[in-house]
Amino acid sequence: MEQTLNIKEIMKVIPHRYPFLLVDKILELIPGKRATGIKNVTMNEPFFQGHFPSDPIMPGVLILEAMAQTGCILGVSTLPEDSKNTLVLFAGIDRVKFRQPVVPGDQLILKLELLRQKRKIIKMKGIATVNEKVVAEAELLASIGGRKNDS
Repeated sequence: MEQTLNIKEIMKVIPHRYPFLLVDKILELIPGKRATGIKNVTMNEPFFQGHFPSDPIMPGVLILEAMAQTGCILGVSTLPEDSKNTLVLFAGIDRVKFRQPVVPGDQLILKLELLRQKRKIIKMKGIATVNEKVVAEAELLASIGGRKNDS
């Protein structure tokens, strides 16, 4: 069953908070299959103060982190209902490619697809787009870990 999540619902699923919560909305979540998230990139982002003040570009590692957070939501969706308080941790990344810069005013669309799950390891393919153009892509590994703190 397809779902959407607003920011409050996202914050119930993953432990990230400002300034490191990099997913604003989940447009589509098909549990155990795929998730599509949005990151609205604004000039107010703290990283633009130093990257780079005269020519602001979203750091590639933060694009990957936004992918990983969307993947975390997808990973939690694979868990049984009584395990939803479990952390899904970023475990690895392969085949990363950055295609073009992401700048203030862009809406970053993050598409994650579950490739396979073996015990506590999940492998996903991530594609980030702006205006339907691929800006980054990667394969991500996540590990289903301990319990998160709800505070």
